[in-house]
Amino acid sequence: MKTIRLLYPDYVSGGLETYYFGANLLTHILPVNDKQPIIKVEIAPPDGTDKLITEGIYAKEEVLAGIRKAAGKIEAEAPDKIITIGGNCMVSLAPFDYLHRKYENTGIIWIDAHPDVSTVEDGYPNAHAMVLGSLMGYGDNALSDTMKSERFKANEILYVGLQHLHDYQKKFLDDRGVNYKIQDEELISKEELLAFTKRFSHILVHFDIDALDERLFHSTYFANQELVGDGSGGGRLTVEKLTEILQCITDNSEVVGFTIAEYLPFDEHRLHKMLAGINIFTE
Repeated sequence: MKTIRLLYPDYVSGGLETYYFGANLLTHILPVNDKQPIIKVEIAPPDGTDKLITEGIYAKEEVLAGIRKAAGKIEAEAPDKIITIGGNCMVSLAPFDYLHRKYENTGIIWIDAHPDVSTVEDGYPNAHAMVLGSLMGYGDNALSDTMKSERFKANEILYVGLQHLHDYQKKFLDDRGVNYKIQDEELISKEELLAFTKRFSHILVHFDIDALDERLFHSTYFANQELVGDGSGGGRLTVEKLTEILQCITDNSEVVGFTIAEYLPFDEHRLHKMLAGINIFTE
């Protein structure tokens, strides 16, 4: 079995340059494993310039170019399993599409405070909020059209850590028949997790860092008080509870795709930029 680590430092889909820094830092945080080569999706580093909103999507052409590059890297490697190191949530689209084509009977466990089913009509231009809707075939046509596999069905998705929804998000999930539970007070149970995993031969896990409680884990979007996003709130998971959830999933299913997204180490990034301005480090 060939497993690759896909380093995909997309920041444009989320509009924050710290996504780029965070993805590259994550490569040093993941456990060392020489059997899992790092395959990098080349994304031009942030240069401080604002991007245009085209047809309702911020930096649309750059977002699409990144997805196509990721898909090309994956096809060239032809892996059996993919660990995707993001970047923002959009990084799951290309690897999950590839793995869905490779394996029949595949389910997604989406660990996230948010549903990621926005469309351009909802008024939020950052495409990272559109990724799961696109995997289901209901996102922007340009995003869904990059896919080569069948679209994921409503009953192939399980949310873990989902928080309160905007009205348009609730309508989307209800209209499409997605079974979901708001988990502000009570999480998905182990029994619910096991019932879902037993239905599938293979599982894809998407882990958005902002599912963690920003009061306890600070490298997340909602720990930065200057950011407002689309008005959503942060997650409520602890690292300890998330560890239990991930162990339950991996011990009881064949996980072939695992994404880590939305890691935003703001303090470390500020420190990096401070040191980059000191001559002894750059001369």
